Amino acid sequence: MDYTDIIYEVDGSAAVITLNRPARLNAWGGRMGHEVPDALNRADSDRAVRGVIITGAGRGFCAGADMGMLNSIASAGGEAVAEDPLATPGPIEANYHQRFSWPLATKKPLIAAVNGPAAGLGLILSLYCDMRFASESARFGTAFAKIGLIAEHGVSWLLPRAVGTGNALDLLYSARVIGADEALRMNLVQRVFPNDELLPATKEYVAQLATSSPEAMRVMKRLVWDAQFQDLAQAIQGANASMPPTLAGEDFKEGLAAFAEKRPPIFRGVGD
Repeated sequence: MDYTDIIYEVDGSAAVITLNRPARLNAWGGRMGHEVPDALNRADSDRAVRGVIITGAGRGFCAGADMGMLNSIASAGGEAVAEDPLATPGPIEANYHQRFSWPLATKKPLIAAVNGPAAGLGLILSLYCDMRFASESARFGTAFAKIGLIAEHGVSWLLPRAVGTGNALDLLYSARVIGADEALRMNLVQRVFPNDELLPATKEYVAQLATSSPEAMRVMKRLVWDAQFQDLAQAIQGANASMPPTLAGEDFKEGLAAFAEKRPPIFRGVGD
């Protein structure tokens, strides 16, 4: 696929997906909904990639849905929400195939490097990443209540898990904008960096992950997200079922050999 609204590049072990509509603060338009999933699949297929970063071009991460798109929806009297046809296989698998939940199904660590405003759909996209790193100029807001919309696309499920119910309802009711420091105190983000250090520091974090087993990280990511839809017994059973293939895997053998030989492990990448 040729990209017009994003930039895809690989730098060492990190794939970087840059939302690239800077004149509109990278507002989410129709093409992004096709290009970002394609880029994530491309990163999943590349064995050299150990982690994926989503960021924004210019001074914003993603200011939300493009206003032209919202005006068209309002003029049409609403939007028909078509779910992914894969949304019906089973009670857990369906969670990975809803309209905006596809980032959860990626095989590799996925980090939002939030370099400026992240509002509405921009905030939602960051919440579907495994973690969020922010620049000092990052700003976060739900935006929905100010334009008469509700908590959409799963944010009512994602946001309380990140910041707690009270903080989530505060942000949703008020639609107030918070800065990086408050976001860190709320646990909405995991790291805050000076503006010019955000992307290099996030790439360095991915480089550190390159010393971990890609297969182990793939399985752990799925287990952690699966567990959000399970009770404790189901989570234990899922992890226990994943152990025999892990014990028989090449990464486990390599990890043991590297430990015994006092050297860094050389793990195979995950991909096609």
